[in-house]
Amino acid sequence: MRQDATYGADWSASLRLGSEAELDGWLALAHAACDEADEIARRSFRRDLEISTKPDRTFVTQADTAIERAIRGRIAAGHPDHGLVGEEYGTEAGDAPVRWYIDPIDGTHNFIRGVPLFGTLLAVERDGELQAAVLSAPALHERWWARRGGGAWARSFDDAAPRQIKVSSVQSLADAQVIHGSGHEIEESGLAPGFRSLLGGVWRERGFGDFWGYALLAEGAAEAMVEIGLSVWDAAAPMVLVEEAGGRATDFDGRRAIDNGTFVVSNGLLHDTILERLRNGGPSD
Repeated sequence: MRQDATYGADWSASLRLGSEAELDGWLALAHAACDEADEIARRSFRRDLEISTKPDRTFVTQADTAIERAIRGRIAAGHPDHGLVGEEYGTEAGDAPVRWYIDPIDGTHNFIRGVPLFGTLLAVERDGELQAAVLSAPALHERWWARRGGGAWARSFDDAAPRQIKVSSVQSLADAQVIHGSGHEIEESGLAPGFRSLLGGVWRERGFGDFWGYALLAEGAAEAMVEIGLSVWDAAAPMVLVEEAGGRATDFDGRRAIDNGTFVVSNGLLHDTILERLRNGGPSD
């Protein structure tokens, strides 16, 4: 994954590895897979669920596993040489040049409790560089997608036409809305000693968490999203969406990576300021 401090739609387009037609084909497959995933999730949402606890003490439902099986089957049928990296069934063909990241239900706890903030996240990578992604939220009736050089898009299921989206142009931290995952977990981790200072210096902060925070950032409704405890399948699709919308995505150390467990996405204009505040605090300390 290329490391530099550049960002923006033109820069994101320069990361395309393959033809536009190829990436569009991958997007079409991801959309079809998410159509099926949406139907599975809707049938189980706010119904009696079979809930199990995984070894890492996180929860999984029969919908999580059914969705991931369905997605794996579609990808294997269309591209048997592609690798798969999924939350529920692990990695297959991990050394393949093209790999898919699968999060069958991002926001499983929301799903379990009947909160409609959950979605399926799919992203495809070639030679270590993410190329295309779809994020689909059936209970919100919303979907977001992007591919390198194709822009970032969103559609409400009730609307026929998709809309192109982009990050905001807010340049002042005092005017920014910052979204975050669990504030308690971020503070307790010790990874962001200036987190409280950051929140004290912005116009508004909200703890929406999960995929929705990244979608709001990409749509220009917020200026930053801060989260810890992510796995690669949590971060892969949001990275493509945000970068194609003109924003920037890194870990807390400023590295462009999805495998370090920390994630900051922003409109790009405030990124360095936010990283500095997370690391060292600021005037409100």
